Amino acid sequence: MAVVAGLRTPFAKQSSAYKNMSALELGQAVVNELLVRTGVSPSEIEQVVYGQVLPSIAAPNIAREIVLGTGMPRNIEAFSVSRACATSYQSTVSIAEAILTGAIDCGLSGGADSSTDVPITVSKKLSAALLDASKAKTLGERLKAFSKLSPKDLVPVPPAIVEYSTGLSMGESAEKMAKENHISRAAQDELAHQSHTKAANAWKQGWLADEVMTVYVQNGKGLEPYAKDNLVRDESKLESYTKLKPAFDRKYGTITAGNASPLTDGASALLLMREDKAKALGLTPLGYIKSYAFAALDPRGQMLMGPSYATPIALDRAGVKLKDLDVIDMHEAFAAQVLSNTQAFASKKFAEEKLGRSEAIGEIDPAKFNPTGGSIAIGHPFAATGARQITQTLRELKRRGGNLGLVTACAAGGIGAAMILEVN
Repeated sequence: MAVVAGLRTPFAKQSSAYKNMSALELGQAVVNELLVRTGVSPSEIEQVVYGQVLPSIAAPNIAREIVLGTGMPRNIEAFSVSRACATSYQSTVSIAEAILTGAIDCGLSGGADSSTDVPITVSKKLSAALLDASKAKTLGERLKAFSKLSPKDLVPVPPAIVEYSTGLSMGESAEKMAKENHISRAAQDELAHQSHTKAANAWKQGWLADEVMTVYVQNGKGLEPYAKDNLVRDESKLESYTKLKPAFDRKYGTITAGNASPLTDGASALLLMREDKAKALGLTPLGYIKSYAFAALDPRGQMLMGPSYATPIALDRAGVKLKDLDVIDMHEAFAAQVLSNTQAFASKKFAEEKLGRSEAIGEIDPAKFNPTGGSIAIGHPFAATGARQITQTLRELKRRGGNLGLVTACAAGGIGAAMILEVN
């Protein structure tokens, strides 16, 4: 399965560069630019699968709207997916499986999210009153529909920030993991510092420039080019992280705004083809999807341990071991989550008790781990992260002359995703 090309927008802090853009507009921008850069005719695309985690009330089927809003042929079939932070893993796997079954030869995947343009709804009582008022035939009936509302019923309702099944936020779940796995604040801050340092170096060396497009944003005076992630700390200093206060457990907690991924706006896209079709079109693939796996665990336990459950399945399906990999990219939702998973990878006890395996997944070589920065530094537009990881890892494998890579992510609900990538 050939990944022909990958591209993303620069990622931006919530309410900054993209404050006037929707997730759909970001998705349309990156898909349009990807097609222009590859030179592939839009008529070659047979299916678009695209994702969004924070749903848009105005355009709920983002995949179809991308087809209709980018000048692609309107007969291209499209559907939208959502698998929390593993959303663009799912959109990519959906395209890959369609190609493997022979249903299509070429498809486009990815995801976009805006933490700025979030769906704000109304209370159930106000919603019911509005519905009754819409059916009323007289002014008196309309006014009566609202007569039983209290001031609190008029307060807007933001998106839920807690897990429906557990009542805990992501941060609270990560805090729980940090305590149970004895992950120190110092180790978390060090990982965050390293993420920013690596990402800043990758930008300085020009390693990320070709996989990130320039987005022109309206700033009131005209269009302004935006070409680089605005979350990366170019001069990260470890001592600055130690000054931040805990965000979730204010008294005993270790998770802060500095060692967690920030609320982010952005979009990404991948172009996938059958290998022979890519060669027939004169295209050189970035690399190949060798295997993939999804897994799940009880979210009432350590909810963000998904990578430790999905990775061994993906490794088995690829017929390789962790030591065979040249690059490992793990989504950094929280430093505590990353350190909990890397600790589990190396633990025979975890393998025996949680996975039913006799051997540990393996010890991760730090030189191979998130070498060009991760989500803590680069940002995390939920649906866009998986495709960002795939593109970034394939390009890093090529840069260092490597062969095999792993991308993996945790997701809400106790979900894990993992994919083995190959570069020839």
